[in-house]
Amino acid sequence: MLGINYRDGRPIYEQVVDEIEQMVVHGVLEVDSQLPSVRQMAAELSINPNTIQRAYSELENRGVIYSVKGKGNFVSPNAGALRERRVSELKQQLTELACTARELGISNAQLVQWLTGEGEDK
Repeated sequence: MLGINYRDGRPIYEQVVDEIEQMVVHGVLEVDSQLPSVRQMAAELSINPNTIQRAYSELENRGVIYSVKGKGNFVSPNAGALRERRVSELKQQLTELACTARELGISNAQLVQWLTGEGEDK
């Protein structure tokens, strides 16, 4: 299900959060689908259950999952907004990069070439 990269400088719980968010964004985890229990996920990844609990708590704070006492954790119906939020963040980052490129004298045509992968100068 998930993969942990021990060479990654980020804490393990952040990697778990990012991977689950990616799975939600790409439709691998559908709305109202149940996530593995904390213990089950911890056993699968050979990590401390507290790490998974922290990841699940962070995902719940972000509105990606919700918990049902005694039943487990499920993908939130609000998780669809996650994709829109990511797109919005990407748009903001691209806008900032485009402004910086223009300040450096890069033309709009060159920016379009870079974004589309066209032309010689990639």
